[in-house]
Amino acid sequence: MRETLSQKLQRSEFGHWMQRFEGFMVFVGVVGPFATLPQLIKLYLTHSDHASGQSLLSWSLYAALSFLWFIYGILVKKLPIYVGNGISTVLDLLMVLGILLHAGVTF
Repeated sequence: MRETLSQKLQRSEFGHWMQRFEGFMVFVGVVGPFATLPQLIKLYLTHSDHASGQSLLSWSLYAALSFLWFIYGILVKKLPIYVGNGISTVLDLLMVLGILLHAGVTF
């Protein structure tokens, strides 16, 4: 049976290094999505009149793709994948909701 790329990576020195730092990767998965917070603050608190400048289509796609990664992370039981993408899904959906509330259906 041929060894998959994933199996080769897990056996490699880099794979062993990454497995030792899974806790750090969970931290990255949690903190990374919060890069969306400045956009949310502007959308809901300071510049809601500029909501039409946000792309409803883009934020909807971000939410859908994050949700798919969230489901995948649960299926493969990888905490960094499903934690980070679960948070991303929620934040992206808040962006979609804010755009809809303040600008309506835009592209």
